[in-house]
Amino acid sequence: MSNEPSILKLKDVDAGYGHSQILFNLDMQFKITGVTAILGRNGAGKSTLLKTIFGEIIPSSGQIIFDKSDTNKESSDKRIRRGMGYVPQDNAVFNKLTVHENLILGGAMFKKKSNLEMVLEFFPKLSHRLYQQAGTLSGGERKMLAISRSLIGKPKLLLLDEPTEGVWIGVIEEIAEILQKLSKEVSVILVEQHVELALRVSNYAYVMDRGIIALQGDSKVIKKDPQLFRYLAP
Repeated sequence: MSNEPSILKLKDVDAGYGHSQILFNLDMQFKITGVTAILGRNGAGKSTLLKTIFGEIIPSSGQIIFDKSDTNKESSDKRIRRGMGYVPQDNAVFNKLTVHENLILGGAMFKKKSNLEMVLEFFPKLSHRLYQQAGTLSGGERKMLAISRSLIGKPKLLLLDEPTEGVWIGVIEEIAEILQKLSKEVSVILVEQHVELALRVSNYAYVMDRGIIALQGDSKVIKKDPQLFRYLAP
């Protein structure tokens, strides 16, 4: 990786669910800007990794350092206030609320002024849907809204779990463009099954296999690595 300072470091992290260990001895680091792709088959531990970084899962051992501070004992709420945003794979919007209400709630816990105008510049489609119920939006628009809710608080680190899942190809390209713009301002960790897109928009990639890092490197190099297919094939 480059010599740019890191916003997040994982040191010897083990984690899982109860007695079932999913992540094994992970050492990872993420720079203060740019997109880092997390690739791997279903069940490789990608979503568990994001949940562990965000605090929904507490590591059984190891250390997670976010913005120079140990986060192992911090709640997810505190991590959000310190600049971590998370968009889970499942529906992350309030369907019965309007787009505008969803965005306002996204910034409710922050004392600082939210950046609604900036978010709507990233997602101009939403500016025409502000008073429409979120549940009536298309799948792609809901994904955009979910990302927007996390951006309202001006995060330093954004965790995205499958942002293009179930989205029409035209919207996928819009999301790709937005990720490239965001990468100049914040650090993005992108879990994505759309491998071509993930390697195109990212600077660095980790490939997971059964809870370990099987492959890592600059995205352009990983894309040409003959071992990549081995770790992604069903």
